[in-house]
Amino acid sequence: MDFDAFDQGIELGGLRNRDDIRLLICYLLKTVDKPVEKSQLNDSLLANGIANYFEINQAVEELISNGSIAVQTVDGEDCYTALGRGREIADSLSSDLPRTVRENAVNSLIESMTLKASERENEVDIQPTADGGYVVTLKLKSMGAELMKLELYTVDLSQAQLLKKNFLKDPVKLYSSIIAGLTV
Repeated sequence: MDFDAFDQGIELGGLRNRDDIRLLICYLLKTVDKPVEKSQLNDSLLANGIANYFEINQAVEELISNGSIAVQTVDGEDCYTALGRGREIADSLSSDLPRTVRENAVNSLIESMTLKASERENEVDIQPTADGGYVVTLKLKSMGAELMKLELYTVDLSQAQLLKKNFLKDPVKLYSSIIAGLTV
C-alpha cells in the first residue's frame, strides 16, 4: 500500500493513504445517515489520530467536487451528507478499511453528534461567587420543557467546567440517578 498522505499527528494504525481517507469519510456519512457538521467530522477523525487535518479537508473538497458528498447549511453550520455515489463507494469498499479504524471513527462521530445535540437541548450556566467559587446551574430540558434545574457550588473554575462537560455527556443519567435516589 502506498502512503501518499501527510502523517503528522497520525497514530499507529491511522490512515496514510488519501483513497482510504476519502473512503472513510463516505463510510462515516453513510453510516450516521444525518447531516454531519464539518467540525464534527474533523474532530472524529483527529481525536484518535486517524487522519491528518489537511488531508481530511482535501478529501472532503475532492468528494464534493466529484459528487460523492454534498454540503448544505444547517443552523448556520456547513454539514455534509453522502450522495448516491458516496454511498456506493462506502458499500463496496468499506471492508478495505481496518475494522478498528471504522469503529473508532464512527463511535467518535456519534459521541460528538450526541454531545452537540445535548448542548443544544440543555443549558449549563457557570457564575462566579463573591468567595472565589462558582455556582453551576444545570438545566435538563425535553421538548422545550424544563425537567430539572440543579445548582451546585464548586471551589474553582476547572471543577465547574468538569461538571458542565460530564453533565452534557449524559444529562439523562444524572436525572435518572436523582429520581432513583429520591424514590427508593
